[in-house]
Amino acid sequence: IASALDIIADESTLKNDMGEVLAIKSSDDDIQKILYNLFYDVLNIEFNLWPWVRNLAKYGDFFLKLEIAEKFGVYNILPYTAYHMERIEGMDEENPNDVKFRYDRDGISMSGYGNVMPTLQNINKNDIILDNYEVAHFRLLSDMNLVPYGRSMLEPARKIFKSYVLLEDAMMIHRIVRAPEKRMFYINVGSIPPNEVEQFMQKTINQMKKTPYVGDDGQYNLKFNMQNMMEDFYLPVRGGDTSTRIETTKGLDYDGTADVQYLQAKLFAALKIPKAYFGYEGDLNGKATLAAEDIRFARTVERIQKIIESELTKIALVHLYTQGFEGESLTNFEVKLTTPSVIYEQEKVALLKEKIDLAAQMKDSKMFSVIFSAIKQIP
Repeated sequence: IASALDIIADESTLKNDMGEVLAIKSSDDDIQKILYNLFYDVLNIEFNLWPWVRNLAKYGDFFLKLEIAEKFGVYNILPYTAYHMERIEGMDEENPNDVKFRYDRDGISMSGYGNVMPTLQNINKNDIILDNYEVAHFRLLSDMNLVPYGRSMLEPARKIFKSYVLLEDAMMIHRIVRAPEKRMFYINVGSIPPNEVEQFMQKTINQMKKTPYVGDDGQYNLKFNMQNMMEDFYLPVRGGDTSTRIETTKGLDYDGTADVQYLQAKLFAALKIPKAYFGYEGDLNGKATLAAEDIRFARTVERIQKIIESELTKIALVHLYTQGFEGESLTNFEVKLTTPSVIYEQEKVALLKEKIDLAAQMKDSKMFSVIFSAIKQIP
């Protein structure tokens, strides 16, 4: 599970060909310089973005408290987990679309409100109410039952993971307890009186084998330990079976690994991460299979990146607005994270190339006129 979160964070924060985690584009050089200073110098996004994405994938929600100064913009950030922040929507009757955030130092606790939902009027005095522009709320909106909060990427795998761990532990215990081979010693007691058989057997056992163990006094003891599961069986025989012989009992063959592998496959499917990323290359049939899984995983990472880009854009808007930018200049920029999959990008290029080739073939076959093509190119 921890490896899955690391992989998601790694794939979401790749560097582009310019060595940048976040690409910032703007036709205004001043805006571009301001935003580069904000993200790389103030927010230190090259170091901080990785843990942000990991926490977002783990909890489904991640909050950043923006510390803002007039005319200077965002000068610092404070990361908060979902345990301390609550999103409040629709509590203001005059403005139903208003969004505020409640920060609880001791963690979110609704016990103080009883059956009454918290409103802006009955919020505890110790809580801190933050406006929408003061908080960047990263959330994975995939389950409408959890709105206005997101859903963790680990949520589909929680039940499977618990079953997987239990079955794996059961397999290990079963193997340890039942796997060892044991020997059965059939000892001929001959005409020894019944009341002396036990003493004779004990004497024989002590002569044949001694099992070391640590006694109650903490000392190393070599006497026979009846509770040791590695011990052999000693059986007295008499009558028609007069021979003394030794037989070996086979250890139990355990085939429960198939059940473990079944749950393991379900766990990989729930995490939506290719097995090859965890070192299971043996499960791949060829490069085409890896390419197909890589593209599917790239789409998952791309969805996370768009959520990150959306909230980073909000931070940039707040920063520019406090520095006096308004109107069209306020939105004259674009932030973009690096595409997570080279194969995914190659597929796009190949598709675009096929479209161009198809258009050229249609033109050569005179399916539409050149004049029509020229008219379409006129602005």
